[in-house]
This record gives sequence, C-alpha cells and structure tokens, in this order.
Amino acid sequence: KDYDYAGNATRATDGLCAMSCPLNINTGDNTKYLRSQAITPTTRKVARLLARNMNGVTGVMRVGLGAVDGVHGFFGSRIMNSLAKGAHNVSRSNIPLWNSWMPSKGSHKIKPLPPMQRTGEDLKVVYFPSCISRSMGPARKDRDQRPLNEVMCSILAKAGYEVIIPSGLDKLCCGMPWESKGFFDIADEKSAELERVLIKASQNGRYPIVCDTSPCLYRMKRSFKSGIELHESVEFVHDFLLHRLDIRKVLETIAVHVTCSSIKMQLSDKFKAVAEACAEKVIFPDDVHCCGFAGDKGFTYPELNNSALAGLKSSLTDDCTAGYSNSRTCEIGLSAHSGLSYQSLMYLVDRCANPLGK
Repeated sequence: KDYDYAGNATRATDGLCAMSCPLNINTGDNTKYLRSQAITPTTRKVARLLARNMNGVTGVMRVGLGAVDGVHGFFGSRIMNSLAKGAHNVSRSNIPLWNSWMPSKGSHKIKPLPPMQRTGEDLKVVYFPSCISRSMGPARKDRDQRPLNEVMCSILAKAGYEVIIPSGLDKLCCGMPWESKGFFDIADEKSAELERVLIKASQNGRYPIVCDTSPCLYRMKRSFKSGIELHESVEFVHDFLLHRLDIRKVLETIAVHVTCSSIKMQLSDKFKAVAEACAEKVIFPDDVHCCGFAGDKGFTYPELNNSALAGLKSSLTDDCTAGYSNSRTCEIGLSAHSGLSYQSLMYLVDRCANPLGK
C-alpha cells in the first residue's frame, strides 16, 4: 500500500530520471509496466470502449469543462474553490481538484486561414491539434482567449503556409492516455490509426506534420513506424517559420517552462531561441524541472504538482508578465502555482509575428 502511493499514484512517469541516471534507467517505464499488470477484464473493456469512441470522449470533456466554467462564473473563485476542495476530499481524490486556472471548453472546429504571403514555394503543412488542445480551451484569467488551434493557423498563414487538417480528426489520438495507464496494445492501436491518417494527409510524407502538444508529439515519434516528418510546434517555428516572419519583440519579461518531453527531444535551445526572439527578457526558473502535473495527476494527486512547483513563484521577478510552455495540462499547474497566465509559446509567437513585407 505504501509503495502504491509513492511508486504508482504519485509517479509522474515522465522519464527525466533516465537522463540523470548513469545507467539510463527509466523508472517511469517500470511504473507503467506495474500498471499493466493490474489491468482487469473490466478495466480493459472500458479502456477499449473509450478508445473506439474518442469523438464522444472529447465531446463530453468539452461539455463538462464548459459546465464547470459556467458554475465558476456564477459562484466566483472563492466559493468554487471551497466546493471543489470539499468534493475532492470527500471522494478520496476520485473527483478531480478544481482550481481557478482550469480551462474552459476547447474548440474542435478548425478553420485554416489562407496564406498571407506568396513565396512561390509549395509551402504546405499538416497540422494535427492534439485531443487535449481540442478539448481544453483557455482559462478565464488567461491572457489570450482564443483556442490554440486558431493561434496555430494564424501563425502558419502569416508565414505563407497552406494548412492541411487531417480527416476524421475528432476520433484521432496519439495513444498516450492509454500508454500511461498500462494499456500498451490499445495505445499502439490508436497510434497506428493516427499514423495512417497522417501519411495520407501528408501525401506519404511529402509535407511536414506539426503537433501543438509536446508530450503527444513525443509519443508519435516513439510509436510511428513510417519515418514521416514530425515536428513539435516550437521546433517547427524555429526551423521553418522564424525566417519567414517579421518578428517584433515585446518589451516584457516572461517565464518559459520546457516540458519533460521537449527536454527528451533536445528542444531546450530552440525554446530559448524562439522565446528570446519574441520577448526582451526570458526567465527559465532554475528550481523547476518536471512540473509534476503528469497528465491527470495534477487533478487527482495535486500534492505531486505542489511539490514539483514549490520553488516556481520565488524564481519569478516582479516584472514578469506571463509564462509560456507547450502542454495544456502542464500550463494549468504552472498558472496555479505562479499566479501568472501560462499558455502555449505559440500565443506569444503569434502576438509578435507579422507577414514579411506587411
């Protein structure tokens, strides 16, 4: 029982431990294996049902988040926080813990914009918005109230790209939620389904593919077999867009959190380059590594998130105006523990970016 809490329930399974270990041992993989051994016929049946009805799952998430956001608006943060803590404690952590930075409902209706500049090149990109970004929108206090997919389409259009949206988007997922719970075969089925769709959308890899959520992209890179070109959003901006955009730096101090998956994909330097191209001063808090939100753990075991981000607020200067990252769930915890709006770095890029010559 003691190990289950310390080694399973509050284990992030982000894998950063392997980067510090001289033997490259990833204890997160062992935790996921132990979870797989605890699967029952009933839990497998439920997991498979959810996987086969992904459009319904994301739809229910949007409805639920919209309803909770409406209740928040009616009662206000103080009463809502008290009600949420009571429900969380009475349910023994089965009811997720709400905080004032919880997202509103996301948007699954994606409307690409026509390219805003003509370069004479065949600039096309396949954009895959993750199921998390399709389900979770901005929080009430977030600086920019647009859904992330609208921001992504704006940046790509400004750079002169034609955006291709994969067909059947509502049912697609990289499989990470199932992998983290130990349902490895179901996770691989979802990844394979997504890969088939992206191969077709990219015309067998002719066009690059960009995903707006770092952990999802990392899962895709590990599980796909075809070798098609996959890019995380910050990486794509750095490698393909910065030289195609007129970036006008904002005279502000911002904070940046590089997610565990981005660190493992060795994208920290590209995060730094993109952030510093857009803001006068950029803070990378020294005492913050994994944020500890770990997908859904920040809702059910908030003490994990509390511990991981204990040093965040003291690492930020008084003139820091906002924070940026590239994973929606991570941003919830970062906002709650800093008191600042944390959103995808794409929001800052879009704010600073203009088409060349405009």
